[in-house]
Amino acid sequence: MKQHRKKPVVIEAMQWNGDADIANSFIGERYGTDWKYANNNESIIIPTLEGDMLGNVGDYIIKGVKGEFYPCKPDIFEATYEAVN
Repeated sequence: MKQHRKKPVVIEAMQWNGDADIANSFIGERYGTDWKYANNNESIIIPTLEGDMLGNVGDYIIKGVKGEFYPCKPDIFEATYEAVN
């Protein structure tokens, strides 16, 4: 079995704190108002290339290499990404 390494790619991301204005300023640039709240405003539903995904307060919202957005759990984000200067 051949091994592969993830290519180093710089992405934009934010940790969502539940604030609609912050989410809208970040993901609204691509989706407008197509994203929506769920679970008594504790979660957001983000349309992704793989279908709608649920992001919760504390999850990171990542802007991918094709300009798409998707949620990522904090432990996965921290294991996969590091801050750049």
